[in-house]
Amino acid sequence: MSVTTGVARSAHSAAVVMPAGMTAGVAVFDRRTGAFTERTGADRPFRSASVVKLLIALDVLWDRGPAYDLPPDDRVRLELMLTASDDDAASHYWTERGESALVTRMAGRLGLRSTTGPPPDFPGYWGYSAITAADTVRIYRYLLDSAPTPVREFVMGNLRRSVPYGTDGFFQHFGIPAVFERPWAVKQGWSGFSSPATTTAPGPDDRKRAAVTGIDLVRPALHTTGTVGDGDRCIVVALTLQPVGTTADAGYAAVDDLVRSLSVPGATPKRPPK
Repeated sequence: MSVTTGVARSAHSAAVVMPAGMTAGVAVFDRRTGAFTERTGADRPFRSASVVKLLIALDVLWDRGPAYDLPPDDRVRLELMLTASDDDAASHYWTERGESALVTRMAGRLGLRSTTGPPPDFPGYWGYSAITAADTVRIYRYLLDSAPTPVREFVMGNLRRSVPYGTDGFFQHFGIPAVFERPWAVKQGWSGFSSPATTTAPGPDDRKRAAVTGIDLVRPALHTTGTVGDGDRCIVVALTLQPVGTTADAGYAAVDDLVRSLSVPGATPKRPPK
């Protein structure tokens, strides 16, 4: 189900607040009960933005067992990529590890059903990879339930240490970190903003490519993903597209409103700002 305005209702949700003009894919999975508490537009594909960095990190770590030791340069790059969403680190591994082939490998390894690399015209654009909320839940379930302990501790440990601003200067503690008290671990994503105050104006080629690929490359994207609660009880994923012209600050507020409406067992909500 795709909803762009008003209040969305799903088979699992009493009332998910969908701010006007937003399109979202939402999934909340309660690991204690093994059931979704929210699932709205969960199979709709979105451009990944920096959420694909989870797959980049897992691909780098995949064949380093049994100790999963990392050379110092790799450790620094991966830590910066996971805590501060560093784009240079992602681009380094994207080129080194075969670009879209990396996504194809990891989709097969993790059983992801709708995750693909970027459109053929954009082989270097890792942020144009396609993901869904449902597949993002599968990535976190692998990390928490199946990954070797050193891999889980490295990736999740860095996501728990997410810093307020990415290395590109964008605020990244919207959504999950803005709405819930710790403990949480997050990997956020944003795309289509030329600065925190402005968006990148789409051109005719962007609209044409979006129509061909089936992935919206026009509207600004803001994604909040991660875990919330003691023992990483709930996996929370909200992938969103904002109206053209939305500033980052306005987008943050809209994503916060969406996340605040979700049923997340075990979470402690923050008091909303006065």
